[in-house]
Amino acid sequence: MEYRHLGASGFKVPVLSFGTGTFGGKGEFFQAWGETDVSEARKLVDICLDAGVTMFDTADVYSHGTSESILGEAIKGRRDKTIVSTKATFRFDPNDPNAVGSSRFHLIQAVNAALARLQTDYIDVFQLHGFDAKTPVEETLSTLDDLVRAGKIRYTGVSNFSGWHLQKSLDVADRYGYPRYVANQTYYSLIGRDYEWELMPLGLDQGVGAIVWSPLGWGRLTGKIRRGQTLPATSRLHKTADMGPPVPDDYLYRVVDALDAIAEETGKTVPQIALNWLLQRPTVATVLIGARDEDQLRQNLGAVGWNLTPGQVKKLDDASAVRPAYPYWHQQGFSERNPFPV
Repeated sequence: MEYRHLGASGFKVPVLSFGTGTFGGKGEFFQAWGETDVSEARKLVDICLDAGVTMFDTADVYSHGTSESILGEAIKGRRDKTIVSTKATFRFDPNDPNAVGSSRFHLIQAVNAALARLQTDYIDVFQLHGFDAKTPVEETLSTLDDLVRAGKIRYTGVSNFSGWHLQKSLDVADRYGYPRYVANQTYYSLIGRDYEWELMPLGLDQGVGAIVWSPLGWGRLTGKIRRGQTLPATSRLHKTADMGPPVPDDYLYRVVDALDAIAEETGKTVPQIALNWLLQRPTVATVLIGARDEDQLRQNLGAVGWNLTPGQVKKLDDASAVRPAYPYWHQQGFSERNPFPV
């Protein structure tokens, strides 16, 4: 398994990490993704560790803490062999007005609760799950600084931030000497390339590595969707497709057609090709793979150990290209001064 530095930090992570959103299945949203229990989670962790996938990502809101609890049980006795990543910011308790956001009160509460559920003394990578516009950035970063100094957090990052959210936070960190964010857990896929417009150049310039979530486009690049074919009756896409970002049918089919053509050339599967494409993009440190069962996990692990050719990458780039929003389409017209990140 290849390891890469997480942003500008000295910390290395495997290029594939395991996302545990399928652990627990509590509530309608997460039940649609999976209901992995402790026994099955241990088996999936075994397979991951054998393959060199040592990083496991979760969040407090995944199945209302159950995902963290199951992960804690699954890695018990081998915490020293794993990298644990979790997140907080979104509302956790509907009855507690302070159980939300990135305030000092909530972050300390959330980190302590996560440590208890995970049965560990420290979190390797702690990320803000979203931007909190109602809490001063200085309050948030000073709290994270305290948690790092206390040994409860080792590295910090964000998720679902806009470019100015992230840059403002980095500027405040520099001003006061607080830990800089080194990770941006971001949505990025062949059918969701908005990350490239601003967040990728920012990450390259500021040393923030991408931890990619939903790399298969909210399940649309699993190979189950094809032009002129009906979706299998057993597919979870019947429940989850509308939960994700909208994707025009013609655009999706164009990308899948290109993936199918490359699958025929390489003998690889559609998901493996989609994941491998991401691993060749600038700033990407690790890609989160998920699986409800061992077969899905083993298939996703086949995304590493080989690389698409430059010609195949270009074919996928061309098939998935869209006209970006302003001012990015304007900047693309002056590529001599605004080249694509490399």
